Formats: sequence, structure tokens, C-alpha cells
Amino acid sequence: MTEKDAGRTVLRVLNDAGFAAFFVGGCVRDTLLGRAPKDFDVTTAATPASVAELFPGNSELVGAHFAVSLVKVGGVSLEVATFRSDGVYSDCRRPDAVTLVTDVREDVLRRDFTVNALLMGADGALVDHVGGLADLRNRTLRCVGDANLRFSEDALRMLRAVRFACQLQFTLHPTVLDAMRTNAYRVSSVSAERVNSELGRAFSANPLMALDLLEDSGLLVHVLPEVAAMNGVTQNPNNHPEGDCLVHTKLLLAHLPNNTPLTLALSALFHDCGKPLTAVLKNGQNTFYSHADVGATLTREVLTRLKFSTDVVETVVSNVAQHMKFFEVQAMRRSTLLRFVRQNNFNELLELHRLDCLASNGDLSNHAFVVEFLNEQTAVDLAPAKLLNGNDLVGLGFTPGPFFKTLLEALETAQLEGQLTTREDAVAFVLNFGA
Repeated sequence: MTEKDAGRTVLRVLNDAGFAAFFVGGCVRDTLLGRAPKDFDVTTAATPASVAELFPGNSELVGAHFAVSLVKVGGVSLEVATFRSDGVYSDCRRPDAVTLVTDVREDVLRRDFTVNALLMGADGALVDHVGGLADLRNRTLRCVGDANLRFSEDALRMLRAVRFACQLQFTLHPTVLDAMRTNAYRVSSVSAERVNSELGRAFSANPLMALDLLEDSGLLVHVLPEVAAMNGVTQNPNNHPEGDCLVHTKLLLAHLPNNTPLTLALSALFHDCGKPLTAVLKNGQNTFYSHADVGATLTREVLTRLKFSTDVVETVVSNVAQHMKFFEVQAMRRSTLLRFVRQNNFNELLELHRLDCLASNGDLSNHAFVVEFLNEQTAVDLAPAKLLNGNDLVGLGFTPGPFFKTLLEALETAQLEGQLTTREDAVAFVLNFGA
């Protein structure tokens, strides 16, 4: 049984018992947009006690404060919420108290955006009390009721507005954007985990749109001040004829496709975040020595603050730290270049470099050099079998210790340079190492 079929069963059981019940929220919106819904949520006039009676043994109260039950039908679990009206939001996140109501109109009036307040019955009939269908047709995101009130109640809704606009390719209604500018400071009260979730999905969905909306709404300086700091930081026009650091970053993001990998989107966003901290005037132009290293440290701080996963943090930090190494590739020793190109996630780092070039002076010569080099290498060339290992060194009379790492790295370098090809060569190399 699909989740939609399970939901229809729940609706019919509730309707047959005399209770109004509807699909609500994203599942209705996405169905009308031709998108695959993520969840099928149900709203009903039935109280949790009534829901439990109608689904004996298959209903669990999971949100007592908000009258939300988890109902299982045909092995599928769905959330079923009782119609309610919300009280005061003293923490700018959740209502202090809720009141159960019997009229669905009162329930939809508490919701965030009109396109998320559409209702659908078991027979597919639509109910629209807030003008959501018109907004859906116009691809416009508009708040239910007063936008200022909606955002003062729950500051997370501003980040959700950005995310929905990016995912759905919707335009923010002027009243929404104005209210976001007025209430942007409230986003500081939102937990890091919530900010993480919304930003991650927004930048994956449409990287440039996400940054533009964060900036236009005034949210950027509150959630990503390190990115906002790039605005107005001038660059050498010979290398960056496009403009300042933030303009360059936006142009880079513009080259990313929608639904791009999160790590690539974040790497593009943060790759030059170290420039404001390293800018030094030289001959009338800003220079940014060590900006990649400084940017990597700053990126780690930001992504850790926002509670991104360790894998995401490490990948993005590595990309930011290494994005300038491509300007050295044509002068690298073969062993150094091989180690560079065979690292995990190198394809993403290479793509970041390509986009970085396209967003500046367009010089792709180093990118072309690396691509040609990779095409010329076999898997064995990139990672040849080791000629000797630590156990072999012990067998040759060496005492384990820090020196092992130095010796094994030197041995691998000689092998990658083509100076050693056999085990016998390797044994002779280590026995004479340092002699």
C-alpha cells in the first residue's frame, strides 16, 4: 500500500465516522505541481481520542501538545492532526498553547503560506480558504494572513520561504519580502539545526537564488555573516574583471545546476570567504595571500556552528583549502600531481576550479592540463601497488617509529616518479636512504 492510498483510507474512515478530514500541506501542493509528495499529512476534526477509537491498536499520540497522532494503515504510518488554533508564540518558534477547533477554516488560518494551506478530500476534491490555488498558478509564495505576524510567530518561516522559493522556483510576494526584511533579526533565535536544514536544501535546490534571496531579505548578515562580509571587497580586475568577491561568488553559483550536490554548492559559496580577512592593498589593488587556508579555517567554524555533518564539513573544508592549488599544477612534480588528483572527491574539487575560472577571467588552461593528465593515466599509474610496507621495513631490520612514515613516503615518491619499479629496487632504496 502506498502512503497516498493509506492516507485515503484514513480519510474515508474518519469521514464515515462523521468527521471532516483532508490531506493538507506539502502533499497537496506537490501533487498539484506534478511533484512527488514527500509525506501525506492528514488534518481532521476528530480528536486524538476519537482517532484512537477508530484505529484501535494502530494509533499513537506522538504530539500531545499539538494533538498529533501517528496512525498505521497497511504497514504505512501517517501523521493525523486535529484542527487547531494557535495561541501566543513567546519563543518565536512554537505556540505556547493550542486550542482544538471543529472548523477547518480556523486551522488553515494558522498556517505559514497559502500554497501550504490547500486541502484535498479523499475523492480528490480541493478546498481553498486562503487563495492558495491562485498563488500556485502564479508560482507565488504568499503568507496566510499578515506576513509580519507569521514571521514574528515563527522566525524559521523566513528560511522556509527561501527554501520553498528555491525548490519550487516560486517568487516571493512583495508583502513576504518586506516582512522578511522587517523581521530578519528574529532568525537569530532559530536553532542551528533548523537553519542547517533549510539552508542546505535551499542551496542544493538553487544555489544562486538561495544567496540572492538571503541577501535581498536581510537574512544573510544574520545567518551567514562570513558570506555577507565579501560584499564590497574589491579584487584585481586583471584576474577578476567581474567585480568584488560577492559578485564573483554569485557568478560561480550561477554556473551550478539546480539540485546540485550540497558539498559542491557550499564549497562554491565559501571558497573565497577568507578574502575579507586577508585583504591587503598592494600597488593600489587588494591581494589575498593565504586566503584559501584562512577560508578553510573559517568554513570549518561556520559549518560546525551550523551543525552540518562531519562528512559535509570535511569535504567542503578540503575543497576550500585546495581550490588555489590548480594554479601550481603545471609546475608540480609528477608524484605531487598524482597525489593531488587521486584524492577522494577530486572530481568535485576539479569542478569547483572550472566554475571558479568561468566566474573570473575564463582561463581554463590549468583545468585542461589536469583533465589531459588524468586521461593519460591508468588506474595503476594513479595508485600503483606498494613495493614495500611497514612489515617489510621491520623485516629489513628497521625499528618502528615516526621515521617509518618519512621513509615510506620517500619510497612512494620515488615509485611515482618512475625511479623505482621492482621490489629489489625498493629494498636497495630504503637500505641506502639517507646514506
